[in-house]
Amino acid sequence: MKHSIRTRFILGMIFLFLIILVLSVFSGYYLNKLSDKTSAILKENYLSVVYAREMSEGIKDINQEISTAYLTLRNRDSLKIAREIAKIDKSLLAEKSNITEPGEEKLVSGIETDYSEYKDSVLKVFKSSIAVEQMLKLQDISATLYQKLLLLSQMNSNAIEVKTDDAKTYSKSALTKMTVLASLCFLIGMSFTFSFASYFNQRFFQLYNGIKELVSSNFDQHLHFFEHDEFYEISLVFNEMADKLKENKQKLSVTLQNDRLKNDSSSDLEELKMMLFKIKITEEQAAALISKIEKK
Repeated sequence: MKHSIRTRFILGMIFLFLIILVLSVFSGYYLNKLSDKTSAILKENYLSVVYAREMSEGIKDINQEISTAYLTLRNRDSLKIAREIAKIDKSLLAEKSNITEPGEEKLVSGIETDYSEYKDSVLKVFKSSIAVEQMLKLQDISATLYQKLLLLSQMNSNAIEVKTDDAKTYSKSALTKMTVLASLCFLIGMSFTFSFASYFNQRFFQLYNGIKELVSSNFDQHLHFFEHDEFYEISLVFNEMADKLKENKQKLSVTLQNDRLKNDSSSDLEELKMMLFKIKITEEQAAALISKIEKK
């Protein structure tokens, strides 16, 4: 199959771009996978830890406000307690939409049940004076809530550690795979570049030596390119020109011998002039060939 030099060059560039594309696709794939793993840690488990902390702090602030009001015999700050209850409600609702670990749904359901009981007890405090029994019950419920919120925080903290280790392992594996793939692509690219350059260097070197031999009057020099491309067409023209120069040289030698035998007759001088004229034409053809090679 005949391929021009321009076609070979374009195919070579496409091949190199394909190698770059393969590296880009695989690196993008592994980076996206690693990004998904780290994003899951931040969006899922870390947020659950934050929600558990916010709910614990809210319950702590409510208990502190009620206890302080009870001990100092002052009115309870209902606005502060209402704000804390609203924050806990918001955090609990967000946590219910962020269930990710096995057993977390059951734990959150228990937290919701205990929190409903706790909130009812807090609301009863506003409707009547605080009794010792109510304070003890409130403390018991809040203690149970603290334990469950602590379990929720620990569950997601452990998940963060596990997923972080998994992300580290995956990143090391991805780095190893990308290193092997990059090395393989580099070797393929280097091998292709070397063979591609050798293809042109070898032919230019043969063409250059052929022209030097022709200039040195070695008209037996011929070029042999077996692949049907521009170099093959140049070799045909080059070989034809070498044969013509050799033929003209032989005719000129015979003419000069005849001229010496005929004592430089005028007719022979005319024939010699014709021979010289033919040589001049051949030289012009050689110059045109060289110009054509340089353009190629």
